[in-house]
Amino acid sequence: MKSPLLSLPGAVPAEGRDEGVAAHYGDLFREQRALADGSGLVDLSHRGVVTVSGADRLAWLHLLITQHVTELAPGRATEALILSANGHIEHALYLVDDGETVWMHVEPGTRGDLIAYLESMKFFYRVEVADRTEDFAVVYLPAGSIAEVPDGAVVRETPHGRDLFLPRAGLETYAAVHGPLAGVLAYEALRVEAHRPRLGFETDHRTIPHELGLIGVAVHLQKGCYRGQETVARVHNLGKPPRRLVFLHLDGSEVHLPGPGTPVRLASDGPEGRQLGFVTTSARHHELGPIALALVKRNVAVDAPLLAGDTAAAQETVVEP
Repeated sequence: MKSPLLSLPGAVPAEGRDEGVAAHYGDLFREQRALADGSGLVDLSHRGVVTVSGADRLAWLHLLITQHVTELAPGRATEALILSANGHIEHALYLVDDGETVWMHVEPGTRGDLIAYLESMKFFYRVEVADRTEDFAVVYLPAGSIAEVPDGAVVRETPHGRDLFLPRAGLETYAAVHGPLAGVLAYEALRVEAHRPRLGFETDHRTIPHELGLIGVAVHLQKGCYRGQETVARVHNLGKPPRRLVFLHLDGSEVHLPGPGTPVRLASDGPEGRQLGFVTTSARHHELGPIALALVKRNVAVDAPLLAGDTAAAQETVVEP
């Protein structure tokens, strides 16, 4: 799904998972500062949009996802996961109900598998699952934005900003009125600063919610009846997830930014020491300089100086060991 905003002057295409939208529009730090100040918007139209409608939609979703949604009020945003039978994260859902339909946006490339799973679980429930990606584009407005919401759009409002499910035909017009535009690199830098994990970046095939600090955020502990619940309860009660998410302040004198998968080691062991984790996302922040998120072994001391590849890194605790 290639965004029409890529044809605008200065737009540089993003690569990898975010292919299809702009990485930036010529000035990464200016774009970050605009978002931090509550202005501008980010084109996330490459994300999948899935809806669930029908009288049983909330009760049915409640049985499948990690979040408590049977009494989800219209307009109230939430997020949830779908886990494997072993409790590993398979899907991350960003939800809002408009009173008749649950809207969710999901990572690029995941909506097909998600819809197939949801369809397989419908049974006798009165629900309809639909792929609305062709008709609706996701647009992010930062916290504090005073941009108007157009007719036909659905709003998902969170402390971090507003996600609009915008009719795709109106994307170019809306962006022209409510700019300046910021690319996904600016959005990602602010995501890393806020310690917010992302599916496919901070997760791998064995990630469980506890490692990323998602208990209470996307996982409700006072509900049952979902796949993977046994693992969630066991790890919560024992308190021993194998890894934990950390935030890294990277040495700003390094020209190279350590990319995803870069080994993390104790600084005292040097760059040839035993690997204790890996970088998941790194970014250049307009105020903090080079920063990153990483997954490390649970027993790594919270005050231990680290190395991300060859780059010195001071850690900040996201998930307590």
